[in-house]
Amino acid sequence: MPSPPHDTLVKLFSYRPQLAVEILRDFLGVDLPATPLVRLEKSTFNTRPSDDIEADLVVVLGPPQSPAHAIIVEIQQDKSKEPRQLARYAAALWLMLGCDVSVLVICPGRTVADYYAQPVESGLTGYCLRPLVLGPDGVPVIIDPKEAAAHPDLAAMSVMIHGHNRKVLEAFTAALTYMTDEHAPEYYEYAYSMSAPDIRRLMEEIMKSASPTWPVYSPFAREHYGRGKADGKAEGKAEGKTEGKAEEAARSVLLVLAARGFDVPDDIRVRITTCADLAQLETWLARAATAQTLQGLFDEAG
Repeated sequence: MPSPPHDTLVKLFSYRPQLAVEILRDFLGVDLPATPLVRLEKSTFNTRPSDDIEADLVVVLGPPQSPAHAIIVEIQQDKSKEPRQLARYAAALWLMLGCDVSVLVICPGRTVADYYAQPVESGLTGYCLRPLVLGPDGVPVIIDPKEAAAHPDLAAMSVMIHGHNRKVLEAFTAALTYMTDEHAPEYYEYAYSMSAPDIRRLMEEIMKSASPTWPVYSPFAREHYGRGKADGKAEGKAEGKTEGKAEEAARSVLLVLAARGFDVPDDIRVRITTCADLAQLETWLARAATAQTLQGLFDEAG
């Protein structure tokens, strides 16, 4: 049965599928297609005529009509999954999408990482799967707050693996104050949910001393900052709906730009994704369909 850390890691990759691409490319040395289109695919697929099989997450590079590469992301905290199942996933997805497939296995434990890093002989002549495994030694020790703020998902994973190093926790909590968007509480919750109890206690201690008014959603925060009070529930729900619509609009803007061939630099991507003004985002979305330049997206005449 999936555990809370397992489910949280799946959410972390679902929240930003580009993370799977960056881990394969930057940490594991995989040569992936250069494309701005990175999307989630249904993680349940079929090996006709057999039953449906379901991976934790499937990330696809390239447009739906011509996928360039697929990444199966599996979170493994123990050795319960038969490695040949990973080969089955890859073969089924290759047959379904018609593109190359990488299997990325995230293993918080070193022994489990070594287990899944072994080549998988499928029993089919010539087909040997070599899973790409990110174990605890591969997760960077992030102690620079600016680096943590630039890569909050990796920083959350760094807390999970290296959280006994107080500098890692201090960098992560400091980074949350640097982040200009509304998603900092979510990354705190990811890190908190994935971490061992002793790391959680240390996170609470550091957060309480460093930022006593900063709003987060852990049990500690609900107790100390009154997030669960009745008078804040209605406002929180309304804000959540607005934030959800803004996030969806921002993703739509970026998707339209990517589909039109624009290479969106980080500063513009951040400007779009951190905008909480739904009306402004809808204006940018309309302009994205016809703008000749990225600057035209923001010009009143664009």
